[in-house]
Amino acid sequence: MNVRWRVIGTGAARLLALVAVGVLALQLYFALRVALMTVVDPTSTSFQRSEIWRLVTERRALAWSQQWVPYDRLAEPLKRAVIASEDAGFAEHSGVEWDAIEKAWERNQREAERAERRAGRPGQPPRLRPARVVGGSTITQQLAKNLFLGPERSLARKAQELVIAWMLEALLDKPRILEIYLNNVEWGEGVFGAEAAARRYFGTSADRLGVLASARLAVMLPAPKRFERRPDSPYLLGRASAIVLRMGDVVLP
Repeated sequence: MNVRWRVIGTGAARLLALVAVGVLALQLYFALRVALMTVVDPTSTSFQRSEIWRLVTERRALAWSQQWVPYDRLAEPLKRAVIASEDAGFAEHSGVEWDAIEKAWERNQREAERAERRAGRPGQPPRLRPARVVGGSTITQQLAKNLFLGPERSLARKAQELVIAWMLEALLDKPRILEIYLNNVEWGEGVFGAEAAARRYFGTSADRLGVLASARLAVMLPAPKRFERRPDSPYLLGRASAIVLRMGDVVLP
């Protein structure tokens, strides 16, 4: 009996060791990919590749627009607007803002509790859409997710996102992180990067974007596919005006 348990224990230990080696190998792969980005512009992201597959399989066509623009040719108002809208502390934090994550967690818990209470009330219609999930992610975390990870939401995926964000901050400087983010972030269906967005919505290039146009693009980022249907909606214009007022306080990297 003791021999049997020793065999089981040895097998479990080997399995754990293999899992640990696999996890470490994956982290090394991510670190090498990030290190390469110090000198090589990424040609695509995990999110973009999934979008290409979706467009090809669902639409039977690939309408795609993206063009890389170096950091010093990206309009300063765009950099200020995106930081003001998405991550005001970008220049100072180390990739993760724990207070924002904690607040997002608490907000998501409250939203889930409200959804459960509503579902339990007799006579109430069923909720057709899931409760909105707030991420509390920095620009660095968003880039980590878009570069390497899938859309699923889990603690393991979030933990991996935090590790990659730390790698990005450790191996790249802030301007490079912002440059990669602005050249790869989604601004509509098949529209990726600042240059494609500037040409799609304003008929200009990314180095000629003005203050209000930059603010409007920044407001679109959380839900670009929704906002691209009404890029001049009163809500978007109102939010853009608020971003304009905050842009002067932004610290650029």
